[in-house]
Amino acid sequence: MKDIELIKVTVDNMKKLWDHIEQCQKTFNGYMMTKWVETQPMDMEEEVKKLMKQLKEMKVDRKCNAYLGIFEEIKKWQLLLPLIGELADPSMRDRHWDLIRDKVGVQFVIDENFLLKDIYALELGKINDDVEEITDQAKQEAKMEKTLAKIEEIWKDVVFIFTPHKDSGVQMLKLSEEDHEGLEENQVSVTAMLSSRYVATFEDKINYWQKSLAAIAEVTLIATDVQRQWSFLENLFIHSEEVKKELPLQSEIFIGIDKEVRAILADGYKHQKALDFCVQEHVEPSLNKVQDDLSICQKALNDFMDSKRTAFPRFYFVSPDDLLDILSNGNNPSKVMTHMQKIISASDSLLL
Repeated sequence: MKDIELIKVTVDNMKKLWDHIEQCQKTFNGYMMTKWVETQPMDMEEEVKKLMKQLKEMKVDRKCNAYLGIFEEIKKWQLLLPLIGELADPSMRDRHWDLIRDKVGVQFVIDENFLLKDIYALELGKINDDVEEITDQAKQEAKMEKTLAKIEEIWKDVVFIFTPHKDSGVQMLKLSEEDHEGLEENQVSVTAMLSSRYVATFEDKINYWQKSLAAIAEVTLIATDVQRQWSFLENLFIHSEEVKKELPLQSEIFIGIDKEVRAILADGYKHQKALDFCVQEHVEPSLNKVQDDLSICQKALNDFMDSKRTAFPRFYFVSPDDLLDILSNGNNPSKVMTHMQKIISASDSLLL
């Protein structure tokens, strides 16, 4: 009786195994006929995981051919479905599928008639590492594409902030603090993309934005310094008779500088957009030239002020701005007198 009961249990267990095999085959046949565009790999993975769990819980001879056969088939799907999930990612483009075709040596077309059985037939499990490499490339390139599109969307609309310079008709330009911060962030992003192993596809576009963002950063930095120096020196070399008298050569040079600065800023006001203005090849060299010329004029002015301090030591107690205001208004006593109290207070403090 025990032998009969044992045989009965064995038969029941084997029947359960064959029922499970039938269920697995039905499931896998359904997968095979699924259209690629309708594939749901994550749901399939969960279903296959359950099938494997149910198989392992069965009390049958695990060395029998039936068990080993269905075990290998389930395992094959467990390996394949994660790859299918990667291949089904929206980041996959035709160029990535071309790489898959080259690896498997089979030409196929991804369209509405392409079925999962067509992918199954490619035996992707044999080139598992290659598939993962290609799908990783697709994802990284998709991130680059998104980042580049975002950068382009931002900088096509960024305009300068313009501020009138006195009554000169000149519009001083600068970037907003927000745009400055965004510029730095975008430059970091572009540099990171250049260091990627998958840079080749978007290399030209990445190089363009690296160069363009660097131009914006450099031009706005130099322009800020040029505008600061020019607005400070313009009042002296153009409007101060004392300075023009004492520094005739530099005053003559400054007239040319003034003309160039106004032309550059007028061009900036004409373009309005930072990208359009800064990427022009002549802008940065022109600003560098003006910056160098302004430095020469600034040095001459500093030497001039030092000579005045030597001649009248009390000027050492006056700030450079106040001293320049005094020298610029030498023929206007009322304006000079506003600084006398500072000179006297500074002298008294030193004596104390």
